[in-house]
Amino acid sequence: MRLFSSLAALLTAALVTSQVHAAPLILATKSFTEQHILSAMTVQYLQKKGFEVTPQTNIATVISRNAMINKQIDMTWEYTGTSLIIFNHINKRMSPQESYETVKRLDAKHGLVWLKPADMNNTYAFAMQRKRAEAEHISTMSEMVAKIEQVRKTDPDNNWLLGLDLEFAGRSDGMKPLQEAYQMELDRPQIRQMDPGLVYNAVRDGFVDAGLIYTTDGRVKGFDLKVLEDDKGFFPSYAVTPVVRKDTLEANPGLEEALNTLSSQLNNDVITELNKKVDIDHQSPQQVARDFLRSKKLL
Repeated sequence: MRLFSSLAALLTAALVTSQVHAAPLILATKSFTEQHILSAMTVQYLQKKGFEVTPQTNIATVISRNAMINKQIDMTWEYTGTSLIIFNHINKRMSPQESYETVKRLDAKHGLVWLKPADMNNTYAFAMQRKRAEAEHISTMSEMVAKIEQVRKTDPDNNWLLGLDLEFAGRSDGMKPLQEAYQMELDRPQIRQMDPGLVYNAVRDGFVDAGLIYTTDGRVKGFDLKVLEDDKGFFPSYAVTPVVRKDTLEANPGLEEALNTLSSQLNNDVITELNKKVDIDHQSPQQVARDFLRSKKLL
């Protein structure tokens, strides 16, 4: 009788497990390299763990957010700064931990769970040619501003040029408050506005002296750029984090642990190298993700 009861319990558990994993999990990711890699990595690893996953790539941020709340998708990789500023309209400066705790608390009201954030920060920063930055002893934003001021006073005909994307140059939380925070005086001709993707080439080729970049972009490593430290903490933290609907987590035992395992493998150096393999070395996100997971013995 005990044997029969044990077998019945095992069969019931197996049936429940098969039902839990029967419905495909919908994963939404955005339309840039880093997110394509995260999508491929998540799909491959979760499939290895027995989950069925349907990826939806190139989904706009706001559309993805609404679809999560409306239970049309199950999970995504979101950035703390995006949730803080875009979704919750909070522009107060916070530490990375404060940002994470704030968005986690606010999104709980919508039935969304922020799991463990990766130890990475895909935020704005200024970058220079590495050789030049090291030759001129510039490693922080404050040191760059001091150099700009020195050139302004000693060689006004050869002012520094800064490359910026159009959005940041005109945003209310963009260039103007940045200048105030760092007491950075600039004449209008010193600001060169261009497509975000062209900024990296402009810095590499010396068309501008420094440019606004994303810290985990593969071209930072591929073009050997020096990312300057934001020593006044102006730019918000953008830690990428798995965000999952609460009911999805409850219906899929093991999903939280699996996603936390993935996020624990990521940091700025890792994701920048993976981005470089796609953007500079022209490997596919799927191959890059597969090679990385194998190197970590996760496949």
